Amino acid sequence: MVQNSKPAGAAAPRLGKPLKRSFFDRSVHEVAPDLIGATLLVDGVGGTIVEVEAYHHLDPAAHSFRGPTPRNRVMFGPPGFAYVYRSYGIHWCVNFVCEEEGSASAVLIRALQPTHGIPAMRRRRGQQDERALCSGPGKLTEALGITIKHNELPLDQPPITLHARVGRLDIAAGVRIGITKAVDLPWRYGLKGSRFLSKPF
Repeated sequence: MVQNSKPAGAAAPRLGKPLKRSFFDRSVHEVAPDLIGATLLVDGVGGTIVEVEAYHHLDPAAHSFRGPTPRNRVMFGPPGFAYVYRSYGIHWCVNFVCEEEGSASAVLIRALQPTHGIPAMRRRRGQQDERALCSGPGKLTEALGITIKHNELPLDQPPITLHARVGRLDIAAGVRIGITKAVDLPWRYGLKGSRFLSKPF
């Protein structure tokens, strides 16, 4: 497991309490902004969540809108599990399933600020610029080594760990990115002023 990789003398970021699956057993519109500032680690590699998008089962942009399929079945299960899918046949995206079983709502993790295992991220991404390591849903899954093998895994057990944010943050909201349906819904949330967003608000 890769531990914190900040240079010698640099203080490790303070981690909040571990998040349990019960954290996700509520409205996706409450969970999504509450994830901003939380820390996501996979085998000890990861960072602070700075951008997410909410998807509700009544939302035509959600994968669950037309009902369960072999690909999205985890969305229809209990909250607190990972939903991983391949986007455009190119890169993986990771989502956190929310709300009660059958609701089929989830939060897409769009960007992180790297804090742990940065050398491993740079190797995986072939990228030295820290700001570009996790500034997009496909970038962050590559940096953290997330693939289909992480689909349906619980979010509160190894190799995945989540820690609550520490302190208050200024959170921005806006329309989601890269969709063609329900384009006007302001269900994208991010850390205001962050240099690590996939796109400014």
